[in-house]
Amino acid sequence: MVVPALPALADSITERGKALVEFNCARCHAIGKTDKSSHPDAPAFRTLSKRYPLTDLEEALAEGISTGHPDMPEWVASPDQIDAIIAYIASVQQP
Repeated sequence: MVVPALPALADSITERGKALVEFNCARCHAIGKTDKSSHPDAPAFRTLSKRYPLTDLEEALAEGISTGHPDMPEWVASPDQIDAIIAYIASVQQP
C-alpha cells in the first residue's frame, strides 16, 4: 500500500503520524488511547512498547511491514513518515 502525502500537511510530527496511521492502520488496529482493534490479530498501538522497543519498528516500516497473516497489507514508509509514525505511536503508549 502506498502511504499518502497528505499527512505531511499536518502541523506537528505527531499529528502527521496520527494522520498516517489513521489512513493506513486504523481499519484493523486500535490507534488511540482507548479504542479497540477491529481485527482480532491486530494489536492496539498503545501496547506496542510492551512487546518490543518502538525503535524496532523503524526498520520494519522502512523495509515494508508484513506479517504472517494475509489480512495485513505490506507497505513501505519514507524516513520522514517513519519518524512521524513512531512519534505518534510513542504518544499513545500506556504507562
